[in-house]
Amino acid sequence: MDLIADARALDAADALAERRARYLIPEGVIYLDGNSLGPASHAALAALDVAARAEWAEGLIRSWNAAGWFEMPMALGDRLGRLIGAAAGSVACCDTISVNLYKVLHACLALRPDRRVILAEATSFPTDLYIAEGVCAAAGARLVLAEGPVEAGLGPEVAAMLVNHVDYRTGALRDMARLSALAQQAGALAVWDLSHSAGALEVALERDGADFAVGCTYKYLNGGPGAPGFVFAAARHHGQIRQPVSGWWGHARPFAFEPGYAPAEGVKAFLAGTQPVLSMRTLAGALDDWEGVEMAAVRAKSRALTEAFVGWVEALCPGLELGSPRAAEARGSQVSFRHPNGYEIMQALIARGVIGDFRAPDVLRFGFAPLYLSFEEVARAVLALREVLDSGEWREPRFAERGAVT
Repeated sequence: MDLIADARALDAADALAERRARYLIPEGVIYLDGNSLGPASHAALAALDVAARAEWAEGLIRSWNAAGWFEMPMALGDRLGRLIGAAAGSVACCDTISVNLYKVLHACLALRPDRRVILAEATSFPTDLYIAEGVCAAAGARLVLAEGPVEAGLGPEVAAMLVNHVDYRTGALRDMARLSALAQQAGALAVWDLSHSAGALEVALERDGADFAVGCTYKYLNGGPGAPGFVFAAARHHGQIRQPVSGWWGHARPFAFEPGYAPAEGVKAFLAGTQPVLSMRTLAGALDDWEGVEMAAVRAKSRALTEAFVGWVEALCPGLELGSPRAAEARGSQVSFRHPNGYEIMQALIARGVIGDFRAPDVLRFGFAPLYLSFEEVARAVLALREVLDSGEWREPRFAERGAVT
């Protein structure tokens, strides 16, 4: 098996290969952690520079109008909407996933006042569950965790069903259309966390019937660390949104400075306080890199990258157990393998310049971002993984020292 030759042949046929030059990947690094934090792009850094040096330093407060700062949440929301299958005016870019989820779950309980249960997967990303716990404590509701298929927990008390579109540990992809329909048939609202799918695969919120969704922009969308999140609300719920963080940006007349809160129309009702302008400008630059990109092409390359990786690892790296669905159509753009010493193996791999990540208790997790990752890099990552396993270098004490992130 000549992995490098095979990979170069795949790269030669890759229609997205030219996109790689837009991103700043350090020399000697193979980056397989874009599902945690995407790399910087030239366009993102240029936009940040303009925002800081011209709009802020020179324009000062005039830039709220002259540079369109105040309109950014909805303008960016519409640009994000194209990538996640949402209609214009149904997405707002604001706050963080956690804050947006808090607002959305409260809104769901308000829309279903006779129901006091939030249903979620027991395997959800923990922060989602922490937020749901907080909402339930504040609203007198109850959180129910489904240990098996989440839809099995649907019943007459469920106001909202919260689902991770892609499982953060395994990469398993949920069927949005089927689960949304089942939730709605049971009288519940379908809420989707798009953290590991936005920018990595085709998302069709409108077509698949989602009620609400939240997501981030610092992973596959490369908006930078701490980049603002986004919130989606289907048009059928506009005019009925009530959420507890009633700040002035979400007011129907924010510059009237009048007493009493009146929510803005549509998804703007989810806005609260002043948004992070420099981060939003950076995101605007990052989204420039997505102009002209069709998500079908992104998904096709994602599937090809993950299929190649799985096949090569299983052929060359015995001792690792596939922790993701085997069928490419059943997973997102990440692949997990399991090993009892997964942490140490990942640290040894990172020391060789191949950056993936680890999730307890035993998961080596690899993300595949189609806009900047080549098949040759994937092949070289597999060869490095084989060398780490064959050499036993992961047993060195330095690789057992636990860090905060990687």
